[in-house]
Amino acid sequence: MPRTLVIGNGHMFIGFDGATNMRDLYYPYVGQLNHIGGNRNSIGVYVDGHFSWCDESGWEIRSRYRPGTLITDVCARHAEMGVTLHMEDAVHFREHVYVKKIRVVNEQPHVREIRIFFTHDFCIDETEIGDTACYDPVLNAVYHYKRSRYLLANGYTHLGGLFQYTTGIKRFHSLQGTWKDAEDGELSGNPIAQGSVDSTVSFKLHVPGDGEETMYYWISVGRTFPEVKESNAWVLQRTPERLFHEIDAYWREWLRQSHAEFGDLPEPIIELYKLSLMTVQTLSDANGAIIAANDTDILQYNRDHYSYMWPRDGALIAHAMSQAGFERIANRFFRFCEDALTAGGFLLHKYNPDGSVGSSWHPYLKDGEPQLPIQEDETGLVLWALWEHYQKYGDVELAESLYPTLIAPAGDFLIEYVYPQLNLPIESYDLWEERRGIFTFTVSTVIAGVRAARNFAQVFGDVERAQRMQSAAERLLEGLDRHLYDPVLGRFLRGVELGAGGEIKKDKTLESSLYGLFHFDILSPDDPRLQATMERVWEGLRVRTDVGGVARYTDDGYFRKSGDIESVPGNPWIICTLWEAAWRIEAAETLEDLAVAKEIFEWVLRHRLESGLLPEQLHPYKGTPLSVAPLTWSHATLVQEVLRYGRRYRELANKSMFAGKETE
Repeated sequence: MPRTLVIGNGHMFIGFDGATNMRDLYYPYVGQLNHIGGNRNSIGVYVDGHFSWCDESGWEIRSRYRPGTLITDVCARHAEMGVTLHMEDAVHFREHVYVKKIRVVNEQPHVREIRIFFTHDFCIDETEIGDTACYDPVLNAVYHYKRSRYLLANGYTHLGGLFQYTTGIKRFHSLQGTWKDAEDGELSGNPIAQGSVDSTVSFKLHVPGDGEETMYYWISVGRTFPEVKESNAWVLQRTPERLFHEIDAYWREWLRQSHAEFGDLPEPIIELYKLSLMTVQTLSDANGAIIAANDTDILQYNRDHYSYMWPRDGALIAHAMSQAGFERIANRFFRFCEDALTAGGFLLHKYNPDGSVGSSWHPYLKDGEPQLPIQEDETGLVLWALWEHYQKYGDVELAESLYPTLIAPAGDFLIEYVYPQLNLPIESYDLWEERRGIFTFTVSTVIAGVRAARNFAQVFGDVERAQRMQSAAERLLEGLDRHLYDPVLGRFLRGVELGAGGEIKKDKTLESSLYGLFHFDILSPDDPRLQATMERVWEGLRVRTDVGGVARYTDDGYFRKSGDIESVPGNPWIICTLWEAAWRIEAAETLEDLAVAKEIFEWVLRHRLESGLLPEQLHPYKGTPLSVAPLTWSHATLVQEVLRYGRRYRELANKSMFAGKETE
């Protein structure tokens, strides 16, 4: 099940599924150390002798965000029980506190006692070994701990604090967990348990007939018990309602950093743009890592996840956020890359949020020969994004400090990791991490990165390096033209591969990432070779079902749902479909030409989750999310292309106005 709602503050990240279950709680890094690990922290209701968990049948649930904020707006109604829960969730922007507000509505005409239950199925530091769950009678709260991790749960209603509690053993021998204890409406009050443990707490409300009462619940997270104890006292003293007002105000002010032009885009697209900005912020760690996704349901497919920082995704996301006006996200990302850069001047496959090297499937050895296990586009893209960032903000101190530690060594690597006889980069893995070769997208990003290094060298008076970078960029462009454009096909290739004898094997697969030829300013939109390539790509990769959209490439097998390659070359991806929007915007000559791009934005709107979050890809027949959701790259690409649309709309509007005046 995708993460329908996500909230966080750069150190603490929480994800919910569409049935109100809290499924992920990361701390102290966004994307590292998930203390729930995809288990279910659930909400239950007991009234008139009947009990139901909110993820059971009978509940109608609507999940959204409060507009303009990262506060959730969830409605869960059980018609048979006559109960509706209006829930809001948020993480404080400064303190490591999650707060929840529930308005409990009684749909019966008489007063009823309604009990609300919360389960805590924690696996601290991503293991169930050695946890402790206990009740503190002084605080009237339950907390879990192990080593330097503490999670304290508390709350209150108009009748007081915790009504009942219990702790116990879970998933060991015949013991299922304390959630079973809740289903008769009573909790046994066991005060402590150790090992593989969980806990459940309840709150009691007397709700008037056809009326409502409000309750609050929160979880404080910290490294020591005094820390979470103090945080709990802070919530009580400040009051949860005041915290919600503060969090609301914070996000509305945070959005004021964006100064986008929207042209004639309708309000729902603008609202999705704003939500995308906040989603990217929530998936960005305070130490600079921009996380791909935190949906741990992907674990069932490969026992690994997307909770890593890929330099490629990160660079493209940082660029979008930089262009949107969010300078600090990009600054922190570039500092992260500075620390991650190897002594050889290149970036590795992916990284954990704490800066350590992430898991990888790229080998150091292939066919008995050593190789660099890299995707070279990741190094080139970081330099390209940094130059674009510098052009917008002109932060010479940042750029100068990064020049000797990131820019120069990475630029030197890019121009040295080349086949001189071909004027092409040495093979590396493609942006999809699936195959090794020399790819048009990779070459485009290397040229863009080398040009960025040249520009910085010119800024800082490094004349010799600037000349070397300029010469290398020219040679790489010549190699791209010579080897990656096929005049017989009349379009650019996905890539080439060198055979054992040095012969060049052409990869003629239609590939959406060829959009990089114009996105990184390698070719002008009026280049006929580019125009022919783009039209072939968007036509050939269109998903010909009612769902529509654009696939990554022909015969894409990742999460494949159809063997009909003619109609479904691959599952539709949000980013690839938005890349077509990018091309339509760049190629537009009139305001009317922008209509196709606007239709693509409308397509994205139709295929977002109910909450507005965007997945990685869609089922080609059902339109339901596949793989992870939300995907940070999907949201950043939406931001990127809305910005592109606004700029192009203004340019064409001015052009039209000028042409009209000339006619007069």
